[in-house]
Amino acid sequence: MSLAPDPNFLPMEQSSTMGRFRFSRWARTANPSLLAGSILVFLILVVAVFAPYIAPYGPNQVDYNAVLQGPSAHHWFGTDQLGRDQLSRILFGTRTSMEVSLGALVVGVGIGVPVGLIAGYYRGILDTWLIMRIIDAIQAFPFLILALVLAAMLGPGSRNAMIAIGIGLIPTFARTARAQMLQELVKDYIDAAKVVGCTHVRIIFRHILPNALTPIIVQATLAMASSIVAEASLEYLGLGVQPPTASWGSMLQSAQGYLQLAPWLVLFPGLALVFSVVSFNLLGDGVQRWLNRKIS
Repeated sequence: MSLAPDPNFLPMEQSSTMGRFRFSRWARTANPSLLAGSILVFLILVVAVFAPYIAPYGPNQVDYNAVLQGPSAHHWFGTDQLGRDQLSRILFGTRTSMEVSLGALVVGVGIGVPVGLIAGYYRGILDTWLIMRIIDAIQAFPFLILALVLAAMLGPGSRNAMIAIGIGLIPTFARTARAQMLQELVKDYIDAAKVVGCTHVRIIFRHILPNALTPIIVQATLAMASSIVAEASLEYLGLGVQPPTASWGSMLQSAQGYLQLAPWLVLFPGLALVFSVVSFNLLGDGVQRWLNRKIS
């Protein structure tokens, strides 16, 4: 029987020290915002996609025998003034909010990023006296006020709400893309691309855009939170999707006359709105930390 020491054996004190070292190293490198934000946003998107299969009732199913009932085993979030199940309407309202907010984000990114890249690449009169002056004129209005004015001009409806919110997002993405373009233009790989004969379009969208995506991605996740608030505000004022379509803003608007009689009508849609905004803000903060650490 060999009495040679086991090379893998560590004394209890040394093993404990190694465990604390590994935990402290994990704590320094972990990104709780990204983890929490990803999980919460994933849950929101799952609810939005599978709302018809998750909701216990139809969003517009009326039950006059259950009018203004508080939370119970049959209706977890209570019922509204028409006897409609609040939980079901909130779940379907998640789908409405995500559709409008994501559509607005597509408009803002799809227009703002190319405009900002082109302005920063060509500069001169096109940048200083045309594109950026238009961007400045749009940005002179507060985001929510501009969305309200545009929605009032375009008329109610989910598509018009997408356009109104998306136009309000254009200046943010245009300025972000332009700033990144100006940073990338001074780098050596741009001169190398010009020497080998790359076209301007290829340089902008094939070489510069991938290197400028980090702040654009971060801005997109944060813009989702602003879009959700703007979408709920438009619906609260009757400028978004129209009844009887379930939406958080319209639910809050219809509940304002029942604050004392049925406070759950305001509580649960408001919590859903806050939950979504916090989730996307956490995701944006986490993505920013992860990308910055990856670059450095």
